[in-house]
Amino acid sequence: MNLMYNSTRNVDNRVTASQAILKGLAGDGGLFVPERFPELDIPLESLSGLSYQETAYAVMKLFLSDYTEQELKDCISRAYDDKFDNREIAPLHRAGDAWYLELFHGATIAFKDMALSILPYLMTTAARKNHETHDIVILTATSGDTGKAALAGFADVPGTKIIVFYPKDGVSAVQEKQMVTQKGDNTCEIGIRGNFDDAQTGVKRLFSDRALEEELLRDGFCFSSANSINIGRLVPQIVYYVYSYGHLLSEGVIAAGEPMNVVVPTGNFGNILAAFYAKKIGLPIGKLICASNENKVLYDFFQTGVYDRNREFVLTSSPSMDILISSNLERLIYHAAGGDASRNASLMRELLLTGRYSVTAEMKAAIKDFSGGYATEEQTFAEIRRVYEQYDYVLDTHTAVASSVYHTGFAQDCKNTPAVIASTASPYKFARSVMAAIDEKYSVMDDFALIDELHRLAGTPVPRAIEEIRNAPVLHDTVIEKDEMEMAVRHFLRKE
Repeated sequence: MNLMYNSTRNVDNRVTASQAILKGLAGDGGLFVPERFPELDIPLESLSGLSYQETAYAVMKLFLSDYTEQELKDCISRAYDDKFDNREIAPLHRAGDAWYLELFHGATIAFKDMALSILPYLMTTAARKNHETHDIVILTATSGDTGKAALAGFADVPGTKIIVFYPKDGVSAVQEKQMVTQKGDNTCEIGIRGNFDDAQTGVKRLFSDRALEEELLRDGFCFSSANSINIGRLVPQIVYYVYSYGHLLSEGVIAAGEPMNVVVPTGNFGNILAAFYAKKIGLPIGKLICASNENKVLYDFFQTGVYDRNREFVLTSSPSMDILISSNLERLIYHAAGGDASRNASLMRELLLTGRYSVTAEMKAAIKDFSGGYATEEQTFAEIRRVYEQYDYVLDTHTAVASSVYHTGFAQDCKNTPAVIASTASPYKFARSVMAAIDEKYSVMDDFALIDELHRLAGTPVPRAIEEIRNAPVLHDTVIEKDEMEMAVRHFLRKE
């Protein structure tokens, strides 16, 4: 029997996995969640002998049950190939008492590659399975990394177009250069004068505009999403936590059944939610440690049970976490409410109207496995410097947030349980901040000189993704006001 998905706001809105991936967002504004959690159906001890691709199939077949074995294996083999610069796809690096799960070996050197390498194949397969004849228009907001990974994944994929909105002054220089140099006749990248939450809210508004949807259907287009709100983004992320557990088993760090803790730098909550889903299918995970930067809305939520986005938006050196509306938290709220879609919908309306909501004591108890922590900019830079000086290992700013949170707030109490820290981006992607953390003398150098100096210090190759943009021409230079997003979509699709 196929595993079905329903909306977090209406359990009667049921679809298959392929339909959920194709739609991206439910028509009622909710997110698709599995009606039940399947169980990992292989012995834990056997995980140590699986490749990344084999682990991906073992996990994804449970959640994407309406895909055939051949369809799923084909998607996996085409996604996790030599576009990754490490044969393991997601290797673990030990530095001191922590294991850093390197999720940045893909084409755009950030963890978004782990899901966005496979999403185009899952989506085009879903289109065939569901007899979709319209061109699929991928509509995405990005805080820096999703945009490039989505653009790269969907570039020149037949039957698709992709439009990415990003906050013009809210991403790193390298992130922006990666996006604005993207090739592909079906790609469109637009800066908005605003922050990520403005971009994300605008995209959600476009998805919920029924008149626009009908208009575009008549023109031969249908919307879908490559953001982490798409279940096709979330399921592939479960894989690397299961793979990490297998790696720790093979290294003799744990025995089958013993727990590991997971620490994730997060903003939109998708990455750590994937770890929660891994735990729900039977992976022995102890603590789920949610690390925030100075935009610590999630930390405050786990402390108090009150989600409140009514605060100053802070631009930090970890821009992919500069988020005050964490979309994927809605899935956790739905689960914490025992699958009560009406209660969840009420809380989401309250968030929309007032910018805040409170969960009950029972709901707070239901998410007791989560712990929160946050790191200031000063602590983040200090952690980059500490890890480099002690272990000759260079962290990016996002990973440093997680590492700081773990070592200052949890390491002592968790010393008997191995910690896997999600390393979500290559330090080369944030070279200016990373090098300034190591030594302020580097602050006067230009971006690519800093990258070359980082190469010398870290002793690691400059990633292909960086070399490709050194002299690449700018192909996308549109900047708009945040209330002009609908007009921009029409302009690109109709080439007006």
